[in-house]
Amino acid sequence: MANIVEQIKYKRKELSPHKSIIDPKFDAKTVLTNNPWSFVSLWLKREKKEKALFYWNQAETFYKASKGLPLQSAPLLHYYAFMNAVKTLLEAKNITFDEMHGVRSHNTRGPSDKIKLANEGVRILQRGILPSLSSYYGETETISDHSLEELLFNLPYIHRTFCLTYPRQTEMFIPLINCKYVTNRTTRKAYLSAELSKDFGSERIINRLPISLIRDTSNMEIFLIKSSYEVNFSNPKKPTSTDINNLKLLQQQIRKDISYINGANTLWYAKSNVAGPNRLSRFPTTMTLAAMHRISELCRYRPLELDSFLSGQKNWLLTEFISQAPIQFIDEISSEITGYVFLTPNVRVAT
Repeated sequence: MANIVEQIKYKRKELSPHKSIIDPKFDAKTVLTNNPWSFVSLWLKREKKEKALFYWNQAETFYKASKGLPLQSAPLLHYYAFMNAVKTLLEAKNITFDEMHGVRSHNTRGPSDKIKLANEGVRILQRGILPSLSSYYGETETISDHSLEELLFNLPYIHRTFCLTYPRQTEMFIPLINCKYVTNRTTRKAYLSAELSKDFGSERIINRLPISLIRDTSNMEIFLIKSSYEVNFSNPKKPTSTDINNLKLLQQQIRKDISYINGANTLWYAKSNVAGPNRLSRFPTTMTLAAMHRISELCRYRPLELDSFLSGQKNWLLTEFISQAPIQFIDEISSEITGYVFLTPNVRVAT
């Protein structure tokens, strides 16, 4: 029997999940660079986004100034780099926003003054930069108060570190391979197709998947999954403009439950259901900004206690967040601003 499932191709490019959530350029070539700053600057100039370009240059200035600073000081500049990068995105997308931060500390410590990840909280407000970013993504989270522990737990790029820091915690992010957008030629529907990575292929993992991802029973020899959400798609080889718009809607839906880690290759993960800190219905960019805001406040107002915390039992997790967040965050924002995928070039060694 002929295979009725076919990967979607657009302008001779096989399509797979895209880093940009809202408006991906599926036909654009991948940008290979170690420095997305220059590419985004040129893109903003070409698009005549002068105010957005000003914010982007501010973000780059803070980003570069943070290089070489100790962990006790770097988060303050990281936060201002992130905030200005978000302002760039909102301005580039012609979104009106309030200049306030839109997030503040939320005391969950009770009678204890000790810094703990579960005790340090943030409250996302109704107006400001962070809630405008949340609205841009269409986040559905109804809770506005989050602890640092919850925020860090929900970030894929430090999740393995979280689980090593808390050895009894079951991993929430499931590695995916062979991710692609496909169509069923019989039903003329498009959906996401992927496989669970070898070490995670089991019925137990299948049962933990969110309702947006289900087992694909067309091939029971491997742990193949697919999105439960499908869209109309007329032609997998020569998609129409309507097809591509439908695919963008699919992208927005499935990206709520799959996230990536950047690098020379994009690593995709499904966000499963496990016991532990709250599973938040927010995107990594929003949660990173919120977490860095709280840590930057600790830098300013409680530096001695933060220094003590960074020397304590959970220091590796916070160290990894402060070190890894800037690279991941700017990659996410760069893709969202431009619609392009950015990858770090592989370095070829002469033989």
